[in-house]
Amino acid sequence: MTEHQNPQGQPIGAPVADWTGCPAIPRTPMHGQFCDLVPLEAPHSADLFAAFDADTTGTLWTYMPVGPFATENDYATWVAAAQNSADPLFFTIIAKDSGKPVGVASFLRIDPANGVVEVGFITFAPALQRTPAATEAMYLMMKRAFDLGYRRYEWKCDALNAPSRNAAARLGFCYDGLFKQAVVYKGRNRDTAWFSVLDQDWARIDKAFQNWLDPANFDTNGQQINALKARI
Repeated sequence: MTEHQNPQGQPIGAPVADWTGCPAIPRTPMHGQFCDLVPLEAPHSADLFAAFDADTTGTLWTYMPVGPFATENDYATWVAAAQNSADPLFFTIIAKDSGKPVGVASFLRIDPANGVVEVGFITFAPALQRTPAATEAMYLMMKRAFDLGYRRYEWKCDALNAPSRNAAARLGFCYDGLFKQAVVYKGRNRDTAWFSVLDQDWARIDKAFQNWLDPANFDTNGQQINALKARI
């Protein structure tokens, strides 16, 4: 129960002092030690399609609202439209070790007035999956949002998507609940699992990421010494 009440004795939410909203999230690069995130552009489409085409499991697009793409031209058509979108605001993930685009992610449902933003359309090629660059990309996007003053950073996924749910937990998101029959996509129902990180938790999570990304946390083969999940 809230400890705050209005003059009528009704419980109300805690005051948010001097709240004026947040800036829009800029379409500018984010730089890390393992990867860079740059605005999605049409010239990225060939490398991205090739990176995604390396998936041999057939599972890459199962829980995505778009794809799979049969040809490079099909994917290029999608990128040509997506690069101009303000919400979702798409970024290409470029691996530092290869200099190649290996993934896509976006900010979406961007709500500066209330300080809420979601991360989504997360598409990692096999070359990016389970690498330090993959974790760092998610950190850089989260850091941008909280550096701009956002109060709530969201992750949503199909409730049946166990890898996505596990990733959210590892990255420090808290489970908020289940929205049943929230979406129809690809001709099927989606119950949506909601997760979030709040600004009050960011200092702790930021430190956990920084500790994990410290070069001393990786052995000579580039393998982590201490797991991020253990630190959050």
